[in-house]
Amino acid sequence: MNRRLPSIILIVFALFTSCAKEIEEGQVDLGYDFQPLEIGLFWIYSVDQTTYFGENDSVQELFFYKDRIRSFYTNAEDEQAFIMQRSKSSDEINWVTEIEYTLIQRDLSLVRTIQNQSLVTLVFPPKDGVVWNGNVYRNDVEDDFELINSGNSIRINQEDSDDKVTYRDIRYEIYDKNVGLVERYDEVLTYCSRNDCLGDMLIDSGSKVQMKLTDNGKD
Repeated sequence: MNRRLPSIILIVFALFTSCAKEIEEGQVDLGYDFQPLEIGLFWIYSVDQTTYFGENDSVQELFFYKDRIRSFYTNAEDEQAFIMQRSKSSDEINWVTEIEYTLIQRDLSLVRTIQNQSLVTLVFPPKDGVVWNGNVYRNDVEDDFELINSGNSIRINQEDSDDKVTYRDIRYEIYDKNVGLVERYDEVLTYCSRNDCLGDMLIDSGSKVQMKLTDNGKD
C-alpha cells in the first residue's frame, strides 16, 4: 500500500498540473475585444475631410460614415471574413452605400481588405511597443506600424513623418476595448518645392481626413 502511494501522488500531481495549464491558457486575454466582430454591429463616425489641389485651393467636406457588419463567409483559407458595409450621409438620416470591405482575424492579427488591398491594422495580443509590417499581405514597400497600449485604449501609429520641406505623412488609428475603432486620422501632403517657396510649407497637393466615433451598437 505504501509503495503505491508515491505513484498515485505523481499521477494526481500530473493531472492537476495539466488541468491548471489548460485553465491558464484558456484565460489568456488576446485582446480580440479591441475589434468586436459580430453580424449587426455598427459604428457611426463624423468625418472632416479636406482635399488640396494646389496653393490656396482646397475643398472641405463634413459628413458621416456608418460601418456595419452585414454578414460573413468562409474563405478558401478556412477563415471567417466579416463583410463591413460603409454608408455615407450628410444628415445621419439618408444613407448611401459607398463601399464594402472585409475584416479577418488571421495569425493573431486583424487584416482589413479594401478594394483588394490588405492592411494589417492590429496584432494580438496588443502589447505596448510592438512593431509590425502593415503591408505584409500586399505587394508594396514595407510599412512599419507601432502599437501604443494605454490600458483600455490602444493607438496604432502607422506613420509620423514631416520633413517640413517636401512632404508630411501623419497616420494613426485608435481602438477602445469592447468598442473597436474610435478614431482615424490621415494627413498626407506634399509641399511646394519651387525655389520661390521651398521650405515655406505651402501645400501643393494631398488630403487630410479625420474620423471620430459618435455612436455604436447593434441592429
